Order: sequence, then C-alpha cells, then structure tokens
Amino acid sequence: MSLAQRWRDIRTGFERPFWVANVSELFERLSYYAAFASLARYLHETLKFPAQQAGSLAGLFGGLVWFLAAFGGTAADRMGFRRSLSLAYFILSCAYFLLGSLGAPWFAPLRAALPLIVIVGFVLALPALGIALVKPCVVGTTARSSRDDVRSIGYSIYYTIVNIGGAAGPYVASLVHQHLSVENVFRVAALSVFLMFFAVLLLFKEPRRSGETQTPSLGAAARNFLTVLANPRFMLFLLIFSGYWVVYWQEFIILPLYVHNYINPRTDTELMLVTGPLVVISLQLAVSVATQKMPSLQAITLGTLISALAWVLLIAHPTVPMVIATLVVVSLGEITQSPRYYEYISRLAPPGQQGTYMGFAFLPIGIGSLIGGWFGGKLLHHFGEVTQQPARIWWAVAAVGVATAALLWIYDRVLQPASPPAAADR
Repeated sequence: MSLAQRWRDIRTGFERPFWVANVSELFERLSYYAAFASLARYLHETLKFPAQQAGSLAGLFGGLVWFLAAFGGTAADRMGFRRSLSLAYFILSCAYFLLGSLGAPWFAPLRAALPLIVIVGFVLALPALGIALVKPCVVGTTARSSRDDVRSIGYSIYYTIVNIGGAAGPYVASLVHQHLSVENVFRVAALSVFLMFFAVLLLFKEPRRSGETQTPSLGAAARNFLTVLANPRFMLFLLIFSGYWVVYWQEFIILPLYVHNYINPRTDTELMLVTGPLVVISLQLAVSVATQKMPSLQAITLGTLISALAWVLLIAHPTVPMVIATLVVVSLGEITQSPRYYEYISRLAPPGQQGTYMGFAFLPIGIGSLIGGWFGGKLLHHFGEVTQQPARIWWAVAAVGVATAALLWIYDRVLQPASPPAAADR
C-alpha cells in the first residue's frame, strides 16, 4: 500500500468520536504521568511523610486504577461512552486539584479534623475512579468509530498517543516544578483533564454499531470474575507476573527519591522519567519485529529478565547518566514483553470470555504497584536511612525481577495451561 493511500485511509477511516476520544486520552495520560512523576517527592518533601509511607502511598495511587479497570468497562458500556468520559474527566479534575491543595491554608480545618494519611489515601484513590472509566471508553470508541479495514491502524494510533502522553507528562511536571512549585504540577494536571471534560461535552458524539450484543450487568461481570478466579493456573501466572510490575514501578515510586537523596539533589527527577516513553515510541516496532517468532511466554520471560538486570547498571555506577541508561534498558524489557503478554492472555481465554480474561490482564499491574510501593518504601528506609547502604536497594529490586523470570520459566516448563495451540506462537 502506498503512503498516499495509507494517508487517505487515516483521513477517511475514522469518525470524529475516534479523534476526540484519543486526543482526550493524550491529555489524560499527560495528567496522570505528570502527577505520578512528582508524587513521591511531593509526599516526602512537601507533606513530610517518611520515605516508607511516601512509597506506600505512591504505590496506592498507581495500583487502584488497574483493579477497577475491568468493572470500569462494564460501567462505561451501560452508561454510554459520552456520559462516562465526561464524568471521568470531572472526577479526575477534582482529584488532581485536591491533591495539589493538601497543604493549602483553606484545607487546614480538614487536616486538623483527620489524620493526614487518611486524607491523602482518600484523595489518591479518587483518580482510579476516573481512569477506570476513561480507558474502556477510549478503546471502545476506537473499535466503534474505525472502519474495519483500518481498525488495526486505529489501535496503533491509540498506543502511540498513550506513549506521547506518557512522555509529555513528566516533561510538563518538570517545567511546572522548576518554574512554579510542585503543588502546581497537580493543578496543571487538573486543568488538563478539566478542559477534556468540556471537549467531550461539546465535541464527542456517542458512537454506535449495529448488531452489538447486550451489555452484561455488573452482577454478571462479577460472576465472570468468579469463573476466572476458579482457574488456578491462570491466576498463578498473573500472581507470578506481578513481580515484573513490582520492579517496573520503582522508577516512579522510589527512584526519584533515591536520585534526589543519594546521587544529586539538583537532578530534575521529573525530566529523567521522560526516558522510558521515548524509548517505547522509538523502538517498539523494531523490538516487536525482532521478537515476533519467539513464543509469547518466552518473550514475556526475556522482557522480565531484561528489566530486572537493568538495575545492575545503577548499582555499578550510581550517577545520573547511568540512571538514564537504566531506564532505557528497563523500557527495552517492557517493549519486549508487553505486546506478547496481552497476546498470551487473549489466547488463554475460553470462547466467550475474552473480555473478562483481558480485564484480569490488568491485575498484575495493580498488584505490582501496591506491593511495589510498600516494598520500595521499606527498602528506601532500611538501606537508605538505617544502614546507609543505598546501593543495596537495587540489589533487592533486581533480585525480585530475576526471581520472577525464573518462576515464569518454571511455569512455562511445568504448569503452562495447554489451551493455547502450540503453533499459535510461531
């Protein structure tokens, strides 16, 4: 197909809701990653939480989203995408504004009435309600508003936009933090999604497709979940793979605190987190082509091992350039395993349960963030503040990743479900 023909397909193959939804997703990701890039230092340095509590709270912020994602899809289908998106962006704008206002004078009566950790925990949980609605709406709109012959291009556009937002978020956080204050990072995030609230109301039209099946009730979704929970081999795989995300999320949870406290306090820790998304945008296609003949579970295991061993670079030479090199290698592991992981889950799902199983695919991300927050905070406190041996933090992180890769290898050899056809991965 010629470049001109491909361009015509892009111009004519997508209805307006596709572009509105995906542009709004760019700003949602920008807001999320801007907030996440600044969160750990904000909690520790501005709100004065100990490092251990700051890590646990940052993990809470990243974790709850993924536990609600599957139920968010069912809710979005029943409410309609337009109402769900507008409600989601309104919730997110309120949540980020409150997060940036926790230290404000007008918040003092509430701070006096309740323990600060309770208030912060509640505010950090609010974005999960919004993001759990946004993701299924944008993915669903991409499906409904794309011509069949260009739908794969639509998902490529969606994935690229997500990563552009992921790169732009830490960059925006850096600019705001350097020129204003860290509290204003969250207020800018709130403004970004608040503009999307109006964009959806004014420009988004509910996409429709004929011949769609009836949306299941929340009760039916819960029953489907119980069916998946009764599949012990599948659940064991998800639990093992959660170790990958325990390792991955440390770049947002404790790496900024580690760099600021033990390498160089003048480092722009938000800007350094642009590295990962840029690597994904630049190299995803090349890595996918290079690993396409590798069986899915082997690619998942290899990606996990690459991300685990990346932290050895930081152990060997704890400098800011080596932090960047570490983030590059972590991202190479991510793009090695990520597409193959979703492919693997889709092939495990029995007929008629693909949606439910794919909803569970997000579970390791949430488990990894929640455990990773607690785990990273403990490491930072013990090795950084108690024993004054901060390099040992990354030995522990790398060990979790290597152990996860080893368990995946054992699972592949001993317990892998027989349902995926052997030829499917070749």
